[in-house]
Amino acid sequence: MTVRRFHVEGIVQGVGFRPFVYRTAAGLGLDGWVANVNGHVEGEVAGPARAVEEFAARLHTDAPALARVRRVRLTGGARQSTYDTGFQVRRSAPRDSAAAPREIPPDAAICDACLGELRDPRDRRHRYPFINCTECGPRATIIEDLPYDRIRTTMRRFPLCAACAAEYADPGDRRFHAEPVACPVCGPRLAWEELRGEAALRAAVKAIGDGGIVALKGLGGYQLVCDAGDPTVVAELRHRKRRPTKPFAVMVRDIEAAARLAQIGAGERAALTSPERPVVLLGRRRWPGRTAPLAPGIHPGLTRVGLFLPTTGLHHLLLDELARPLVVTSGNLSDEPIAVDDEEARVALAAVADGFLTHDRPIRSRYDDSVVQFTGRTRITVRRARGLAPAALPLAVRRPVAGVGAQLKHTFTLAADGRAHIGPHTGDLADLATYEAFTASYDHLKELTGIEPTVLAHDLHPGYLSTQWAQAQPLRRIPVQHHHAHVAACAAEHGVRGRFVGVAYDGLGLGDDGTLWGGEVLVADRCGYRRVGRFASAPLPGGDAAVRHPSRTALGHLLGGETLGSPRPYAWLTRPFTDRLAADEVAAVSVMIARGVNCPRASSAGRLFDTVAALLGLADRVSYEGEAAVLLEAAAGDEHVVPLAHRVVRAEGLWVYDSAATLADLLRRQLDGEPVGRLAAAFHATLALVTADLVARAVAEGAPRTVCLGGGCFVNRRLLTEVKRRLHAQGLRVLVGGQVPVGDGGISYGQAAVAAARLAQEG
Repeated sequence: MTVRRFHVEGIVQGVGFRPFVYRTAAGLGLDGWVANVNGHVEGEVAGPARAVEEFAARLHTDAPALARVRRVRLTGGARQSTYDTGFQVRRSAPRDSAAAPREIPPDAAICDACLGELRDPRDRRHRYPFINCTECGPRATIIEDLPYDRIRTTMRRFPLCAACAAEYADPGDRRFHAEPVACPVCGPRLAWEELRGEAALRAAVKAIGDGGIVALKGLGGYQLVCDAGDPTVVAELRHRKRRPTKPFAVMVRDIEAAARLAQIGAGERAALTSPERPVVLLGRRRWPGRTAPLAPGIHPGLTRVGLFLPTTGLHHLLLDELARPLVVTSGNLSDEPIAVDDEEARVALAAVADGFLTHDRPIRSRYDDSVVQFTGRTRITVRRARGLAPAALPLAVRRPVAGVGAQLKHTFTLAADGRAHIGPHTGDLADLATYEAFTASYDHLKELTGIEPTVLAHDLHPGYLSTQWAQAQPLRRIPVQHHHAHVAACAAEHGVRGRFVGVAYDGLGLGDDGTLWGGEVLVADRCGYRRVGRFASAPLPGGDAAVRHPSRTALGHLLGGETLGSPRPYAWLTRPFTDRLAADEVAAVSVMIARGVNCPRASSAGRLFDTVAALLGLADRVSYEGEAAVLLEAAAGDEHVVPLAHRVVRAEGLWVYDSAATLADLLRRQLDGEPVGRLAAAFHATLALVTADLVARAVAEGAPRTVCLGGGCFVNRRLLTEVKRRLHAQGLRVLVGGQVPVGDGGISYGQAAVAAARLAQEG
């Protein structure tokens, strides 16, 4: 008889791994035991050598769908006389604070088996909103501590009834050791004012059907729900939520309903139906001569719509009853964190919601919905949150470090022992509420993972709240330049260990020279970088205020853009634009630029997008960061056009894109009557050509032939597609973030990667 002790690391708690181990061992006739220990699974098996070998192999090959087995260690076990009573699932061992970092299972959307029971009138969980099993249900949002057992989740206040206890203890049952297991007898209940259970659900359905807005308590926070086909209620939700134009996500009943609204490729279909259930950005279908099923206010001015499928039994019940697409958006006011506490939600959303469909299961951790999109077969993560976070990603790191992120689309990252946990999307660190959400989430995830950072990596910008928080901590700090973090994140995700060319296009980030960057070409590795190319700079009249006023950014380029041999556009070219604006605004901004008053200069690709959108009349003012660029991409459509004029010149040892030539040509062609859509497409084509030119010059001077793309501008599918095509034509290897957000949500991972590399270099 062979006896082996096994130790399994990865996402192996909360995913049905112990039941899987039990069934595997029992099926092979092995004795022994299995238990949750810290964040891992450990146990022993005893039996014939060949059966033990087969058991060890199946730990990798046959693991449950939600599991992520990273490492299996086998060592010698106890003496064979210990085992003669079969295989057991033992109680979890007390947590050891000195153990290796632990991994946390993300929430998983309702599985097909549970959905079948939900809709089966003969099943005891028929229409029970909180149905779940070992393959689905809440995980990260309810975990209070590890090891993962019911008593260490927010389900501890719901003692199991006899029927659920029997399922929980039955090795042959799908709910064997399913910690959130519940039923109508013993589990959480819906509430609507004084109504409970099915009556509460009916009240919410009626409210939505009558054109109301309902605040629904979801997995990771409150959500605001209304009829996506009703223009009146969609407009009212925008007014109450203070969200004038930013697109709303739409939840549909199933993949067939999604296909009626949008064009869905194979990758998009797989993402929509995955356990992660992210919002997927899709090209919407046209409805010529017919009433569109979605209100125009869902995604004003855009050709793409964010769709997702139900994540919980409650979502399915609502969609089954209402039989129409629903707006399901974050339960917050604009720029505030999503509400999770019941009393907090009733205060924060009192002026938004017509009613509250809540329940009595507490939410321990705040997780908004994840957002992804596809460019061909390339998957881009826009927001990493519910279903994706805080699952670990590989990272070459030994000593525990933390990247504390930037300011916008904020996340943090905890990293140690070869893996990194990107925390849930917080939002924009603009006020006390989001700051407190960040620090609370950081403390909780640190406690769960057991990662106690010895080093904090932060942005260079002293005004970022994340930087200020890091500077207040009694730990060693490593400042990381914003755009280096962007491209380092891409390189680290793809395992690039040596030098590479980094192309970072975004709105703004503080450069190492004290100026604002945003259109950068770097030759870098994870430790450091050298700037080799950039966009021409222009003033931002009003500083941060210019981000909300693309017309001011445009005036900055026209009146104060960097002169690199190309003259600024002549007055007669700019007059149609300036005549459209208020005369006093143009005069005031002109004086600011001429005198250099509150006009920091920026070499920003994002602000150049804003400028072109304003010149084409698409956006003089915006309500959310990146809106002008989104409108410009939408206007470009599928046009194939002649690029605009462009120049790359040598200035102060760098290759510099002279955008003045591009803007002058844009204005000339606009005066000649060229349509807005063709000019928008021409601008995208021009930036792709410029990028290829800048990279080619860097490579000609000895830079590597691997290119890492980063920054929020590469969420733009058209830009990303054309840049990749141009670079591939040069025979270059082109990489872009997939699991790590390409925008500022990936900054913290890049910071952690840089800090880890610098620490490794120190030895």
